[in-house]
Amino acid sequence: MRAVVYTESGDSSVLELVEREVAEPGPGEVRVRIVRAGVNPTDWKFRAGGMGELAFPEIVPGQDGAGVIDAVGPEVSDLAVGDRVWTMLAQHTRPGGTAQEHVVLPVANVAALPDAASYDVGASLGVPAVTAHRALTTSEGGPARLAPGALDEMTVLVQGGAGAVGNAAIQLARWAGATVITTVSSEEKADLARAAGAQHVVNYHEGDTAASIRDLAPDGVDIVVEVAPAQNLRLDVQVVKPRGTIAIYANNGGDVVSLSVRETFSTNVRFQWVLLYTVGESALRAAAEDITAAVGDGGFGVGDEHGLPVHHYPLEQAAEAHAAVEGGAVGKVLIDVAAS
Repeated sequence: MRAVVYTESGDSSVLELVEREVAEPGPGEVRVRIVRAGVNPTDWKFRAGGMGELAFPEIVPGQDGAGVIDAVGPEVSDLAVGDRVWTMLAQHTRPGGTAQEHVVLPVANVAALPDAASYDVGASLGVPAVTAHRALTTSEGGPARLAPGALDEMTVLVQGGAGAVGNAAIQLARWAGATVITTVSSEEKADLARAAGAQHVVNYHEGDTAASIRDLAPDGVDIVVEVAPAQNLRLDVQVVKPRGTIAIYANNGGDVVSLSVRETFSTNVRFQWVLLYTVGESALRAAAEDITAAVGDGGFGVGDEHGLPVHHYPLEQAAEAHAAVEGGAVGKVLIDVAAS
């Protein structure tokens, strides 16, 4: 089978297309024939060495993908050959990710892909959608699970609504009944956020952002989904409702956060840090079930009409796909591994 690998840290040029043997699934595992593989910032950060030393001598990148089960191991009862699935954290604790024609994974790392959903949708879930789900389900008084009506009467602020996680947060929050406000940096990105379903869009380059958000939510927002805490946290504190939650999933704009103790503790606000690798199996399974339900309901999609433009690269151009994500491509970068 064809696989993209790297054996040293570096820029995208360290990625190499090679031939490897197809592995067999063990107990509690399935083998997935990958049709589409998603590329996320975490993929190039691992490859570039930003997460520390390489965990294995040879690594196939890619946490996210979608395809068809073509083999099952012993002790697997809920999945069968021929099932369409999407993957999450495929490369976590394993050397083999989704940038290859076949990947063997524990059943906990795959979820059913609804029949009506494309492989493009399936490969776009994983990291962005599970991150968004976690950010939306850890607030005091809020739901632990998402479903239609779960976020009724709640207002969610998504900082950076044109990014992949921001887009997923908008779509999932709207599916669950929330009012969504989002911030963007341009009119082009505002159009994407509106296509995702945001009812209110604020360009943070124009006027007083905090005042604009307060005009839309005079009592404050219930949940903030935050991508750039170093830049935005003081603003978040100004607009969040007492006992609200600020869920932080990235460090865009800097690693260091400065807070005023008095200004912050008077809000009784909760800071929720979100990193998928340590959320635990129960949170991952809950996210997989809820996201699959949203996809089945038509509550999550990809493409321009859903505010998430899709950029396709063939497997032999995986390096270019990584470079596109590292360069800040707007939308979702996918690798076409095989014909559907």
